[in-house]
Amino acid sequence: MDCGCGRSPNGKCLGWHDLSEEEYLRKANKRSMKTNQKARRF
Repeated sequence: MDCGCGRSPNGKCLGWHDLSEEEYLRKANKRSMKTNQKARRF
């Protein structure tokens, strides 16, 4: 399902619209760190 809240990093609904600002920032930061780690492997 597409997401219209603007918080989803991939454009698909992940339920992030229900998170508080603090929870959202924590998840977004964690996801960013994982993405950066994967990029370094190559």
